[in-house]
Amino acid sequence: MEKILDFIKEKQLIKPGEVIGVGVSGGIDSMCLLHFLNANKQALDIDVVAIHVDHGIREESADDARFVVEKCKEMGVRVYKFSIDANKIAKDRHLSVETAAREGRYGVFEALIKKDIVDKIALAHHQSDQAETILMHIFRGSGLAGARGMEPIRDNIYIRPMLPVSKDEIADYASINGIDFVDDCTNSDNSYARNFIRNVVMKEVLKKWPNAVEAINNFAKAVCDDDDCIKAMVDTNGLIVDNKIVQMPCSYFNSSSAIYSRVIFQVMSLIGVKKDIERKHIEMLKDLAFGENGRKIKLPFDVVVSKEYDYLTFVNNHVEKPSLSKALAVGEFNAKGYGKVVINRVSVKKMNSEALFFDQRKVPKDARWRYREDGDVFEKFGGGTKKLKSFLIDKKIPVRVRDFIPVLASGNEVYVIAGVEISEKVKVDGDVPTVYRLMVEKE
Repeated sequence: MEKILDFIKEKQLIKPGEVIGVGVSGGIDSMCLLHFLNANKQALDIDVVAIHVDHGIREESADDARFVVEKCKEMGVRVYKFSIDANKIAKDRHLSVETAAREGRYGVFEALIKKDIVDKIALAHHQSDQAETILMHIFRGSGLAGARGMEPIRDNIYIRPMLPVSKDEIADYASINGIDFVDDCTNSDNSYARNFIRNVVMKEVLKKWPNAVEAINNFAKAVCDDDDCIKAMVDTNGLIVDNKIVQMPCSYFNSSSAIYSRVIFQVMSLIGVKKDIERKHIEMLKDLAFGENGRKIKLPFDVVVSKEYDYLTFVNNHVEKPSLSKALAVGEFNAKGYGKVVINRVSVKKMNSEALFFDQRKVPKDARWRYREDGDVFEKFGGGTKKLKSFLIDKKIPVRVRDFIPVLASGNEVYVIAGVEISEKVKVDGDVPTVYRLMVEKE
């Protein structure tokens, strides 16, 4: 494990005085990384904190969180504990649970960085993780960029100090230093892509080629050298950049695919897409470049590319769905992309047609303002229950607006659609002195 210090120095992963947040699941890898960095914090001149994210996937996850907190206390390490609902993220964003958990976890990391709580995030990926990642990238159709595997440092934020370390070395370190850890039962679930690679593919490969992990890692190093050499030959001065729109001269496609594919990756990065597209998409772009003016194609990640005379114009149409969770109360709040929602308590005598009025006493105590979700239902004013999506269609609310309208809901039951309608279930009737008035000041 001492090679970690040499690797940190060689790759300049850490600067003196930085606060390093270690992503700690409670497993052997992350517990060893936390222990090692904490034991060497004086030599590195850093502060070390732990970050634990409970993804809400397993029943035992709460026990894992308690374990991490207890062990951090024993080591004298401050710990930040968070909970996310990976299953809900997966449902809302139409992702696999594996991908949703990763996105939620990285969302937590980025929030800590933005709040200046930590300077960098240390992740416990090692040689075997690297080999698995490379195979997954290759199987998904990546080029050299994917075959490079995970970088030692990404975005100057995420560092992987254990990339040169083997799984056996980690196990030895844990044994020698008496490091406790927990086993994640989902690691045996081969429905997850990485688990399938690890438990099925690599298990069989290692039987035939015991040094496969080291060989794959050496392959990745050679790929990095070649890829860096080719990138140095790429001239991107011909690109025209304007925020989330980039124009790429079609003349680039007269060069080698090794060149124009890297130009395309650079274009995607410039418009805010950090993931590489596949070879088939690159060939589609080449066909577009030599095709008729005005043609368009759609790429992954909400990117649209059009042929405009001598250029391909790349546009990133992705709109990040906003988040909102707010209890019902008198006051106001901003709904990004929609407007300011203002709620006042007024006399029932002041009711008119200029706003929405509802009986706050009929709203469930657990109701919160949020944005619409799959499965939401709404009882129309005057009666009749419909899916919220169908109701908004009936109201001719444009698709581009629907995800930005705040709704007051308990579970999947919607009681108020801000600026649109109230449910029959919260209508004002009977003897009530005051009601809630809701108005939206549109952006």
